[in-house]
Amino acid sequence: MSRILCSTCQRPEKACICAFTIDITNDIHVVVLQHPSEVAQTKGTIALLAKSLSSCQVLVGENFSEHDCFLQIMSQYQPILLYPGENANILTEGASQLTGLTQGNEQLVDKSQSEKNKQGNLRPNCLVVLDGTWKKAYRMYMLSKNLQELPQVCLPDYLANCGQYHIRKVAKKNALSSLEASCYALALLEEGSDTFEVSPENTGKYQPLLEKFKLFNQFQLSFRPNQKTL
Repeated sequence: MSRILCSTCQRPEKACICAFTIDITNDIHVVVLQHPSEVAQTKGTIALLAKSLSSCQVLVGENFSEHDCFLQIMSQYQPILLYPGENANILTEGASQLTGLTQGNEQLVDKSQSEKNKQGNLRPNCLVVLDGTWKKAYRMYMLSKNLQELPQVCLPDYLANCGQYHIRKVAKKNALSSLEASCYALALLEEGSDTFEVSPENTGKYQPLLEKFKLFNQFQLSFRPNQKTL
């Protein structure tokens, strides 16, 4: 007898994740490049992210050098890669910082170009996120020559080291899930200002999703025998 699936998330009813999603209108488009091994991963967080953000695409593959959909996205947007490479610029608060980033240099903010972007004279920005284990994400990056050409950004340590992803083993202690990393990056880029300091406890409109993510952790742990929830 086949299992009854949720019509929205397409998961078995007892494993439905719809209760952990929330509607968020993100200003910066998000493109998730997902490793094929993550597609069927029930503990993965991209399904929550994609169902919660109003502007989010998920593309599956390993090598995106000739991926038609991704190439089209690159022609429509000014993509920036969230990846902690040696040339990555550390994100600080304020969306205008996206304009003028150059790979391998210090972060540059060109206010005149930022104003042009607001007026529609430049392509809008988008945030590219790699979804996979560290090893698989690195393989995706090395195979995809076009990813290596993108400006890179990374999160400051006070955010990068505060992961609450307790349901999967990770190589690095307190490593962030793809959902957490995306929320922190978007909060810094979109909502950070002189009067708003982004922190693990305060990410503006993304905080409700992070709170739902904690409940998602508890929900997944409830399926483990003799396991206490957080």
